[in-house]
Amino acid sequence: VQLQASGGGLVQVGGSLRLSCAASGTIFSINNMGWYRQVPGKQRDLVAIITSGGSTNYADSVKGRFTISRDNAKNTVYLQMNSLKPEDTAVYYCKGRISANRAWNDYWGRGTQVTVSS
Repeated sequence: VQLQASGGGLVQVGGSLRLSCAASGTIFSINNMGWYRQVPGKQRDLVAIITSGGSTNYADSVKGRFTISRDNAKNTVYLQMNSLKPEDTAVYYCKGRISANRAWNDYWGRGTQVTVSS
């Protein structure tokens, strides 16, 4: 199982970006999927999470600006980021709780850099 994240880049304050993360491999089922972010020297923090049923939860710092969604047919999770701020600058990672060969495990994608310039 692999998670491939994409969509990061450089954007100005107030701009928007859309991150995507696709899971591939021998997948029986996917439970929660989420986005996390990390800046150098700090821990990796939850940004948003979405359940298989579509329920969502967000970090307070991104509520009202970010939207997480998923396409179960494509095994893909998205993060629409609007009204970006310099403090949103970080490496963003996706994570999925995936059942492969009847075993549930957490899988991480490689990070994608998001830089918000002021």
